[in-house]
Amino acid sequence: MISINEEIFYEGGPAKGDLILNLLAGLTLIGLPFSVGALVRALWLRFKITNKRVSVTGGWLGRDKTQVVYSQIKELRAVPRGFGSWGDMVLVLEDGSRLEIRSVPNFRNTEKYILQQISTKKGQNTLQNVKGFAA
Repeated sequence: MISINEEIFYEGGPAKGDLILNLLAGLTLIGLPFSVGALVRALWLRFKITNKRVSVTGGWLGRDKTQVVYSQIKELRAVPRGFGSWGDMVLVLEDGSRLEIRSVPNFRNTEKYILQQISTKKGQNTLQNVKGFAA
């Protein structure tokens, strides 16, 4: 569900290059597990990145949904893959839990956008806390 002031930055599935590369690797016996993983991701993994939250829908048949607001994110760790055209991210939350986001297309721009949103939300929360304390 999207609120009125929420703007979508990206909505869709994992990078198509990840699926293609892993299907090619599946032609060998060693690459077969990677092909199955990429196929499952392509079928059921969906991302929605907005100016308010990051939502990941995945799991078997896409039954698991996780949403994280930017103020809960303590750290973003990112690893480029596919020659930098897509990548994996881990959002480390304030409570120490982690949310993995695999095969993110347009990886560099998405990473910059999420980092920008984290710093913006953290700045707003700090400002609200200061105002609340002083009032």
